[in-house]
Amino acid sequence: MIEDNTLLKKYFPNLNEQQLALFSAHQELFNSWNEKVNLVSRKDVEHLMIKHIIHSLSITKYIRFDDGARVLDIGTGGGFPGIPLAIFYPNVKFTLVDSIEKKIKVVEDIVQQLNLKNVAVIRSRAEELKQEFDYIVSRAVAPMEVLVRWGINRCKMGQNGSLPNGWVVLKGGDLKEELMAYKKIAEIQSLYDYFPLEFFETKSIVYIPRQSL
Repeated sequence: MIEDNTLLKKYFPNLNEQQLALFSAHQELFNSWNEKVNLVSRKDVEHLMIKHIIHSLSITKYIRFDDGARVLDIGTGGGFPGIPLAIFYPNVKFTLVDSIEKKIKVVEDIVQQLNLKNVAVIRSRAEELKQEFDYIVSRAVAPMEVLVRWGINRCKMGQNGSLPNGWVVLKGGDLKEELMAYKKIAEIQSLYDYFPLEFFETKSIVYIPRQSL
């Protein structure tokens, strides 16, 4: 099922017609692939717009990436949050990484079909990459301490957006214990503040600036 762009237009009114068309095409491609590879559950596919696309785009409510910034999506899975962010930020360079070959093949195909020139797709472990990035994004991949360890040598000092370079990670549930080691430097932003919908009641963005580590 392809959902219309009503919610996208409501929460992201600055999207242009070309971007809206890309999001529609993205849904179609993802649904087609998901029937073959089963990237997410059937129940989740029925709510792809809220649970995956808008969830990914919530990062844009919290931080703005500058043109030319380099962003690494660790454990991209089916391409979230990387692909929606790449559609939103056509002048930002995204590298989507996952160690699972079947997922990377799907993401490569979707990126190619959407003709997203600002996206590189790599099958690798994040800690084995040699490039440096301004920001690291991720969604439901690993505990924060692990994400920091994987990215500590990949995330460079500086500022190429509205906040200093660092980790901008989508998380769910109670984060108190997970963020104990970072309680003095981590910022937590509830997504329910942006989207007053039931799905977002327990969802947050965690931001850790590179300069604080």
